[in-house]
Amino acid sequence: MKKQFNRMRQLANQTVGRAEKTEVLSEDLLQVEKRLELVKQVSHSTHKKLTACLQGQQGVDVDKKSKKLPLTTLAQCMVEGAAVLGDESLLGKMLKLCGDTQDRLAQELILFELTIERDVIEPLYDLAEVEIPNIQKQRKHLAKLVLDMDSARTRYYQSNKSSGLSSNLQPTGAKADHLREEMEEAANRMEICRDQLSADMYSFVAKEIDYASYFQTLIEVQAEYHRKSLELLQSVLPQIKAHQETWVEKPCYGKPLEEHLALSGRDIAFPIEACVTMLLECGMQEEGLFRIAPSASKLKKLKASLDCGVLDVQEYSADPHAIAGALKSYLRELPEPLMSYELYNDWIQASNIQDQDKRLQALLNACEKLPPANNNNFKYLIKFLSKLTEYQDVNKMTPGNIAIVLGPNLLWMNNEGNITEMMTTVSLQIVGIIEPIIQHADWFFPGEIEFNVTGNYGSPVHTNHNANYSSMPSPDMDQIDRRQNDQSRRPLSVATDNMMLEFYKKDGAHRSRFSFFVVMSRQ
Repeated sequence: MKKQFNRMRQLANQTVGRAEKTEVLSEDLLQVEKRLELVKQVSHSTHKKLTACLQGQQGVDVDKKSKKLPLTTLAQCMVEGAAVLGDESLLGKMLKLCGDTQDRLAQELILFELTIERDVIEPLYDLAEVEIPNIQKQRKHLAKLVLDMDSARTRYYQSNKSSGLSSNLQPTGAKADHLREEMEEAANRMEICRDQLSADMYSFVAKEIDYASYFQTLIEVQAEYHRKSLELLQSVLPQIKAHQETWVEKPCYGKPLEEHLALSGRDIAFPIEACVTMLLECGMQEEGLFRIAPSASKLKKLKASLDCGVLDVQEYSADPHAIAGALKSYLRELPEPLMSYELYNDWIQASNIQDQDKRLQALLNACEKLPPANNNNFKYLIKFLSKLTEYQDVNKMTPGNIAIVLGPNLLWMNNEGNITEMMTTVSLQIVGIIEPIIQHADWFFPGEIEFNVTGNYGSPVHTNHNANYSSMPSPDMDQIDRRQNDQSRRPLSVATDNMMLEFYKKDGAHRSRFSFFVVMSRQ
């Protein structure tokens, strides 16, 4: 109690300036003392935030940590969902594969977090909550010992002063001896504590590279975790893609033609064949086919059913306009027109040729340049449209009318600006391309064609029906011979010398109505 009282009195005297405070630490160690507090704050904050990043519960065994991990819960949910859907569905396959993958990722995450806890979080905790506090505690103890030493010295000098001795003379007597021994003992204890504190502080400074290595370890462990996770994901991706690629039921609207054909193993796009074969059964005599807009809800439903490869023929047989609308939509939604961007200039240049025979030959040349997939589907479609014109007295769809409503869905510019302006300047040329090809389908594409390619529908075989020929080459003649055939063996002038096109060119009002008609056909 007396020692505590002496400390309090000495501290009070130092505070008011009646006694000097002895500083026993060097300037370097005083700087280290300040740095200790900063390192403690930073280490504590980092430890807290890093612990919050852990997804598993800290300080528990592996099994408990795994059960509480969100990835484990997700994996279990996916596996259970796969069992519900079954392996026969693509979603079931994907859920099973992804669930197993998430479970393996969870195991990697558990190993990662355990390593982080052991090599980073726990050392940071020891630094912030054990090592530095111990040094600071020792520093406080040294401060008390310094007060004891200063208090003993002050009492010794006061005793010397009160005895009337000069400062250079040592007081004598039992009391003086006791005070001198107390002062020396306090000084010895202070020096021992100071030396130990100094050693610990210098050791702290020397170990800063070890403390910094905690963060290097953090990055290394993270890198290893992410590397293993990436390897795991990359090993699974080919399996996922294989399931996707082998799955037959794939959307076809808005997909590239060649991609759809390759994935489905078909030569003719499913929407084209399905719509054509149904129209051959129920729509050939329907007035305004391809011109009259169908019910929006019916069209949406039919497109969705075609997209998933499920089609109820009986349901749509009573609505041929919906079938025609679905076919137009498929052609319009192709990323690249059926007649291709690459050949756009060839088609347009061919349509500008004044001589009818040369124009037809130029159109034939462009047809032969089409990629095989485009050529097969274009031929299939033109053969059907040609057959449709056999019923033009009933359905009112002449080759010219068909070209007007379907042409903009078969060929368009790569960079469409204002669609109305584009239609008024180009659509006449597109009509001039499509109309003669429909009229002379059997000259452009000689021979019969089986519309029911896959055998899923019943439809008639298309036969040569075009009567507007002076003399036609044999269907068995090869392409080179047919191209070199005599001029007299080509079709006569198309569309009665293009009277319709000339009429549109001469009459501005009719041209405006025509462009509106074409714009509507693209909708």
